[in-house]
Formats: sequence, structure tokens, C-alpha cells
Amino acid sequence: MIYDVSYTAIIFFVIFVGLVLGLSFYFGRKTKSASSYYAAGGQIHWSVNGIAFAGDYLSAASFLGICGMIATSGYDGFLYAIGFLAGWMVALFLVAEPFKKLGKYTFSDALNSTFKSRLVTLTASISTLIVSIFYLIPQMVGAGDLVTPLLGFPHWVGVLIVGIIVILIVATAGMTSTTYVQFLKGGLLILLSGILAFYIMKNGFTLNPDHENQPYHEFVELTPVMNGDQVSSVADWNVLSQQNVQGKEFVNLEKDGIERWFMLTEKNDKPVLTEALSITVDENGTQLYNGEPKENGNFYQVGHLSKIVVDGQEVESSGPVNPIQFLNIIKNSELVRFLNVKFSDGNQEVSLYYQEETSGKDFMLPGLKYKIGKDASWWSKMDFVSLMIALFLGTAALPHILIRYYTVNSPRDARKSTILAIAAIGAFYLLTLYLGIGSAINGVMDVESSNMAAPLLAKAFGVILFSVISAIAFATVLGTVSGLIVASSGAIAHDLMDGYFNKNLSDEKKVLAGKLAAFGVGIFAIALGIAFKGMNVSFLVGWAFAIAASANLPAILFILFWKKTTAKGISWSIIMGIFSSLAIILTSPTMWGRYGLSPADAIHQLENPAIISFPLAVITLYLVSISTTKRKVNI
Repeated sequence: MIYDVSYTAIIFFVIFVGLVLGLSFYFGRKTKSASSYYAAGGQIHWSVNGIAFAGDYLSAASFLGICGMIATSGYDGFLYAIGFLAGWMVALFLVAEPFKKLGKYTFSDALNSTFKSRLVTLTASISTLIVSIFYLIPQMVGAGDLVTPLLGFPHWVGVLIVGIIVILIVATAGMTSTTYVQFLKGGLLILLSGILAFYIMKNGFTLNPDHENQPYHEFVELTPVMNGDQVSSVADWNVLSQQNVQGKEFVNLEKDGIERWFMLTEKNDKPVLTEALSITVDENGTQLYNGEPKENGNFYQVGHLSKIVVDGQEVESSGPVNPIQFLNIIKNSELVRFLNVKFSDGNQEVSLYYQEETSGKDFMLPGLKYKIGKDASWWSKMDFVSLMIALFLGTAALPHILIRYYTVNSPRDARKSTILAIAAIGAFYLLTLYLGIGSAINGVMDVESSNMAAPLLAKAFGVILFSVISAIAFATVLGTVSGLIVASSGAIAHDLMDGYFNKNLSDEKKVLAGKLAAFGVGIFAIALGIAFKGMNVSFLVGWAFAIAASANLPAILFILFWKKTTAKGISWSIIMGIFSSLAIILTSPTMWGRYGLSPADAIHQLENPAIISFPLAVITLYLVSISTTKRKVNI
């Protein structure tokens, strides 16, 4: 869709970016030692750290991805929020306090507190880099998605802007500025999400989701003349072609030189053609949106209700509702989602978005994305369980979350920070349910990017709200990417250069090496953010959680709770976790599609690897430790 540049949004964007950079330069003057650069000197107050924890965790995946996933897949999208929150229980009860006692700056420090092993240093630092990079990808993709409606730039420019700003933040002050950026944006994100939820309740439900300066497109229905199963003619239109795709019939019509796609269905036992959205690319690379150049602005925002039931009666609108009424009404009503199919038609490649009426009851139950009922395949059930394992176990093993335990003064403060983070994150995820459903029914969805659901919903309620929400969302990306780059630069400069290669760097050189590493990781993240454009950021984050759960968590738990753990057991467990999870991800149906192949022809149909890679890592750690216990000496 075409986004109009908002100068109000640009002003808020510049203010927030200026504030973030100002904080970085202020703290940068105080950052002289490795301790202050990598761990903020361990002097952050637990309450600030708790909200900063929430800021770290409420990344682009949470605000952009989960809202978009709920808007398109209903309750299945909310499962991500439940999984993300449940993972904090592992962090709170098993990891928080003991991990603070073990470490100094990085994940590798904690694992090596007993062994002083170079092999552990090497594998832990590589694991930190890989997990951080997989977590960086969705943040950068989300940044590009945000900048397009905010500033009117192409996706790749947004990724580039975020990359440059984040490199500046990390290279100036490291963990101290990153912490305060996260504190600021974490608090504002929760506050503004509450305000947006208030607007959703106040607006209630309506069959005509028109908004000021944003009228909703009325989708056309045509009555065709049939010849058997084929459309033979339609009044005032020329019939060009008809395609059967995945059991559904799609018809290409032409009028006044413009081609439009329709889906053939039945209503009251009579055939009817309902208007769809389409993006076509011909053999010369010419891309048309609904048969016209994109600049014509005839590719619409979507998402509406087809039936509203209040207290057993069908109505056209409900008026303001409270949170409980909101959920009851959506459960009894019916909404229209737009699903995507791709196919070839003559010399054109067609990406078509057709209307799918969905009952509110189905929308609020699992099954729209993850098939786990009686009709589900074995692969689908396994994939769902695997995703839940990754989300539950991955949180406590994310490098940028782990290093935040080192920014407070004591293990007790680490636990208190975690409790505050859980409360803040829980409140936010509850709000995402309303934000996602609100996006699905208010005619704001961009079918090309579900990531923009929440910001576009805010835009429908007012440009000021949109401007502030978008600026905060942008700060969300900045803060999370900053934390990830700090973790990555620590792995390179502190673990690899100083620990593994024994460079014996001075404090000043450690800081310099960290800043140079931040620059390199930032450049790499920019390239990945451009390459993965268009993918849902929550889905991408699921991969980062799976790798973290498989490579890092077994090592953390065994070193904390099993005395027979050895350095070789830790190292080979990390290697097995990384190798097995990456192997499954790189051969998954989604990656098959990125390679230009058919996802259906992929080696397997598993998207999320944790159900296999986590047990493999645990078994490896146990067996190797048992076999090397007698040789538990420095390697």
C-alpha cells in the first residue's frame, strides 16, 4: 500500500531519536572501563533494570509481530505472548540469582567460572553471536517496516537508519546508555499501548470501519453467468481467465483496461464473485497493484466485521464497550480476514489476497495458524509443540537478557528486577490481545506486512497517536538492537579476543575492541534486515528462541544444578544445540521458499527445531560429561 508521509510523525521521530542519542553521548563521557561499557559497572538500580528488562524483551517481535500475528491468526498469535511470558518463570526460579553470582560481563564468563576452559569460551561466544544475529534479523526487518509509513522511505533505508543510530548508541556508551534507553522506551511502550487499547474500547464494533480521512473500501460483489463450473460472462466486465488454486476458484476480469481478480463463491445457493486484492508481476518485471501502478493508491487497507452480535442480536455497531464485553462480542461475531495465495497466470506471477469469513469463536481458539485438532497433520502438531518448547525455554538463555543480570549490584537485586519485569511484560502482553483484535476489525491491515498492524491502528485513531506510537516502536527497535550488539561485541572483544586468543587487552583496549566489534555486527545486521524483508518478526524471533534454548539453556542448567558437568560436556552440548537447530531451520519449508523452491518440497515440514535440538543438546551434555568426569581438568 502507499503510505502518506506525516510531518507530525517526522517531528516526533526526530525528537525521540535526538533524546536517545543525547542519552548515549551523556553516558558515553562516563564510560571509561570495560566494566562500565559491558555491564554498566553493576550499578543500575533494580527497578530501572526491571523496566529495562521489559524494554529488552518487548522488542519489535512483541509490539509489531505479536499484534500482527493476532490480527491475522487470532488466538494462535496470542500463543506467542503466552510462550514469551511463561519463559520468564524459568528465568525467575532457576537462573536469575545463581547466574548473577557466576558471571562478570558475558554468557561465557558464567559458564567458565569453574572450568577456565578455552573450548567453553570459544563455543559460548560463537553461540552468543549466532543467537544475537538471529534475534537481530526481526528487529531490523521491523525497523524497515516502521520507517516506510513514518518517513516515506523504502524498507532498506529504514534498516540503514536503525543500523547507523544503533552503532552510534553502542559505540558511545555501551550498556549504560542501552539500559536507560530500554527503561525509557519500555515504560512508554506499556503506557501508550494502554492508551491505544482505551481507544479501541471507546470505538467499539462497527460494520463500516471508516475513520477520519481514512474511508474504508467497499469491496465489490458481482453476479456471474456460469457454464458448468466456469464463469462465461459478467455484466460490464470481460472474463480473461479462471484459476483453481488450493481448491478455490479465482477469476481475472477486465474493465476499462484495468484487470482485477475475484474469488468465485456461492451465496444463497447462487454464484457470486467477491473482489480480491492482487499484486501481479509480468515477464518484464512490471508490478501492478489491483491492475494499476502502486502510485494510483488503489491497493487498500483491509480487515472488517461481517456480523456483529450483541446480547444475541445482530447490530451494525456496538458503541463503547469494556474489556470483558469486547472479548464476548468478538467471540459471538464474524470477521473477514484476507488470506494469501500465489500462482502463475499466463506470463504473470500473481500474489492474491482473498476474503475469508471467520467466526469469532474460531478466531479466539487455536487452529487458524497451527493445526493441532483432529484434522492436523503429524508435522503440524509437532511444529506447534516445538514452538512452545522454544518460547518457554529460550527466554532464560538469550544473551542480551543474561548480561542484564550483571548490571545490578547483587543476586537479590537480580531477582527483584526479574519480578518487576514479569509484571510489566505480563501487562503489556494482555494489551496486545486487544491491539491485535482491534487491528483485525478496524480496516487498517496492510496485507503486505502484518508487522504494521498496531501502528496503523493508531493512525486510524489520530495522527498524533500514530506519531508517538511509531516513534516509541522505533525506539523499541533501537533499544533491543543496542542490547544485542552489546552482547555480540562482548562475545567478540571480551570472550574471543581477550579470552580465547589470550591477547591480554588492557581495559581501554577492551572498550575499543568492543566498539569496533559493534560496528562490524551493526553492518552485518543491516544486510540481514534487508534480505529478510516481508517476514513476520514474531516468526523470526521464534528461531532465535529455539537456538538459544538448544545451545545455551542445557549448559546453564547443568552448570548450576549438576556437579558432574564437565567443560567438554558444556562445549559439545553447545555445538550440538547450534548445529542441530540451524540444520533444521536452514532446511525448513520457510527457508525453502526463500531459496526460490517450493516449501512443499522441503526435506521436512518442521519450522521450529527445539523439539529435536533441545533434547539432543541435553543428551550430548550428559553423555560427554559422564564420559569425561574423571578428566575434569582444565582443557
